[in-house]
Amino acid sequence: MPNDSVQFVDDGERVSLVLRGCWDRDTPTPDAKTILAGVADKKVVTVDTSGVENWDSTLVNVALGLRNLAEQRGLSLQENWPTGIDELLVLAEAVPPVAGDAGATNEARWGILASLDPISASRRVGEELAGLSQFVGALVVSGLKLPTATARVRFRDFLHFCYQTGPNALPIIILTSSLVGLILGYLGAVQLKQFGAEIYVADLVTVGILREMGPLMTAIILAGRTGAAYAAQLGTMRVNEEIDAIEILGVSPMEFLVLPRVAAIIVMTPLLTLFADVFGILGGGLVSSGLGVSPLQYWSEVQLVLHPSHLVIGMVKAVLFGALVGLAGCRAGLSSGRNSEGVGKATTQAVVVAMVYLIIADALVNVVCQLLDI
Repeated sequence: MPNDSVQFVDDGERVSLVLRGCWDRDTPTPDAKTILAGVADKKVVTVDTSGVENWDSTLVNVALGLRNLAEQRGLSLQENWPTGIDELLVLAEAVPPVAGDAGATNEARWGILASLDPISASRRVGEELAGLSQFVGALVVSGLKLPTATARVRFRDFLHFCYQTGPNALPIIILTSSLVGLILGYLGAVQLKQFGAEIYVADLVTVGILREMGPLMTAIILAGRTGAAYAAQLGTMRVNEEIDAIEILGVSPMEFLVLPRVAAIIVMTPLLTLFADVFGILGGGLVSSGLGVSPLQYWSEVQLVLHPSHLVIGMVKAVLFGALVGLAGCRAGLSSGRNSEGVGKATTQAVVVAMVYLIIADALVNVVCQLLDI
């Protein structure tokens, strides 16, 4: 250890570590463990850096190491670091330690039995609900800043995500909804033809598309397309440390990154659902024409069963489903690991979690509608 790098001053009650000279990569300097090795059984250690001329991340690493070692040995560390190191130490200590592989090893050892454990499953469900509640709460707080114009949201970002979510997804929505209406019509036609009630295929397709299949299929497509894209975008930003840079600038990622994405998918999902409803009903009309039902008869029957309550329920589901898909995608992206594997896992998690959210929410809405007789 260079003699002019660290000087020990023992006044009987405490030991002062006087750091001098240059503490950078080009200068040989001792590490934190070597420095504290020269401290005797004193309980108070003072760090004096008034003699430090130049420094870089080398001194920051020494400072962090001194803090950790002093905490382990029960020493009282009184620090006086150059300007700027305290802020860097706050950032360094804000990053949680990397978890070990004990959980993954145990899960791999027990295989599917570990996933069927009711205790661990309940714990995972509780953690998921707690994390989702916290994420939704932070998003709501950010959304409440919009009327006061204090939220860090750019309107052009919102328009960009609306275009990405809406017009770009319209072709696949039209194709899928038409085929779903066609399939739904065939399923009903097989049974209704036995009773000579082919005309009621229009009722089956219209109610099924408006209340159920239209919003659900639209949300499923958006989960695999837009939700995964949100997770990949935010995950890549996490890998490139762009989110860290945004936080250092004092901008909330929840406001700047999440809020415009979730707002865009909430706005565009009902509009896409309307297109899905129209083309789904048209797809059912193709089946009716094959059963001898004229287009005029089919349209007349559609008008009879087209009640506003069916459309309202479908739109409510569309708004709810869009919010859930956006939440799942953005949450998975923000919690992504800092490598390519983490981004891949986040993208997969976004789609799987969104599907689970959609199924649960759809079931709950249907139960509520049945209880309210609507």
